[in-house]
Amino acid sequence: QVQLVESGGGLVQAGGSLRLSCAASENIFNFNFMGWYRRAPAKERELVAQINVGGNTNYADSVKGRFTISRDGAKNTVYLDMNNLNPDDTAIYYCRASILSRIYWGQGTQVTVSS
Repeated sequence: QVQLVESGGGLVQAGGSLRLSCAASENIFNFNFMGWYRRAPAKERELVAQINVGGNTNYADSVKGRFTISRDGAKNTVYLDMNNLNPDDTAIYYCRASILSRIYWGQGTQVTVSS
């Protein structure tokens, strides 16, 4: 069973930065896509950023220019660098991995941005 373990969440002031990590239990290049989603209070879960096996990335419009997704194959880890955070970024952030129709989720990590 694939396991995804997120870390790096926390409380930060507006304008600050955080780095989230998602450690996978197997080779991340086995997955077609890996990505970060978030669920803010009273909102639907939404895609934040994703990277495919070829290294192509895409981002939600709300985070373009502020967030960067990257990966380290040697560590089987995907990262989300978040800069210039604002209170609207407050949410639980989830790591997601997919292999064709199979989808795996991490347990989530809380990010809270104070104004």
